[in-house]
Amino acid sequence: MREPDFYLLDELLTPEERMARDTVANFVEREFLPKVNEHFDKVSFPMELIPRMAELGIFGANLKGYGCAGMNDMSYGLIMQELERGDSGLRSFATVQGALSMFPIWAFGSEEQKRKWLPRMAKGEALGAFGLTEPDFGSNPKAMRTRAKKSGKKYILNGSKMWITNGTVAEIAVVWAQTDQGIRGFLVEKGTPGFTSHEIKQKYSLRCSITAELFFEDCEIPEENLLSGTKGLGSALACLDQARFGISFGSVGAASACYVCARDYALKRIQFGGKPIASHQLIQEKLADMLSEITRSQLVCLRLGRLKEAGKANWSQISLAKRSNLRMARDVARTAREILGAAGIVLDFPVIRHFVNLESVYTYEGTNDIHTLILGQAITGIPAFE
Repeated sequence: MREPDFYLLDELLTPEERMARDTVANFVEREFLPKVNEHFDKVSFPMELIPRMAELGIFGANLKGYGCAGMNDMSYGLIMQELERGDSGLRSFATVQGALSMFPIWAFGSEEQKRKWLPRMAKGEALGAFGLTEPDFGSNPKAMRTRAKKSGKKYILNGSKMWITNGTVAEIAVVWAQTDQGIRGFLVEKGTPGFTSHEIKQKYSLRCSITAELFFEDCEIPEENLLSGTKGLGSALACLDQARFGISFGSVGAASACYVCARDYALKRIQFGGKPIASHQLIQEKLADMLSEITRSQLVCLRLGRLKEAGKANWSQISLAKRSNLRMARDVARTAREILGAAGIVLDFPVIRHFVNLESVYTYEGTNDIHTLILGQAITGIPAFE
């Protein structure tokens, strides 16, 4: 059992779900956390762990066939929770590989594309990236400027994408572009003439993650690299729903790490008459609030996971979880930092890493404001995006 579990939710999981969670939790504890600070300092990702992650079935964990693990959605969510308990950069890597790169091929690709890419991606032999956001268009992707123009049996791709996880190391990028038939998805292979990438290094969040800008200049894409099943922006948003589902679980992992750290610190930190600060009412109130909010978010995840497994989860329900759980995690990280005082800003404790990472997670895959508007439309039936 991973802390905290105040409502004994572990009892509502199957043995297979608990095993998937605990296996990844042990991997994070033993193989990732000992080196996370080194990578945080260097702004790098531990590439040497990719084969091990593949061995555990992390990449495309809830996809069936083509060498994927075929786990249920709850197991997938719990895996994302444990990866982000380690670091948001670790979970982001898995999210982009599985939910944003493998899923669109699995859902919208041809049989040939699936057979060519998915088994290698599940093994971590081929890495993927997802190119939707642009320098000028993030929350409004339908206004994207990247365009693919048909020319005989190929498409000519021009444009750029921004804030792309794994962008410089990916062998294949799922790139979304305007065409005469609307927004479509394309598989752009590394080394294609006219396709270049640039890593973004000067960042103070998601430092254990590779972030890049992608550029396309008269880039020739064979028509067989079109994801033929993509039909407009809705196809791209379906991929985002896969990612947002996992992020909703992941935020609980980050918050839990901060809570446990703050509680343990408060029990050991001696002040005011030789007593631990945990004995004071103000600290206990903070801990009670943190535990209450984490428990609420765990319940949201549990229900959302079961809805998704039953094919009943819709995009607004996923938005509610992403919006609510990221708000919770952000607040918990901030409160944990307060409890730790000056110790909360050094890497001896995980709180500051989670604190700065959550600023990015709060924004990507739909900002808080965008998810608010999605819920507003679900409540009123009136879209307020423009």
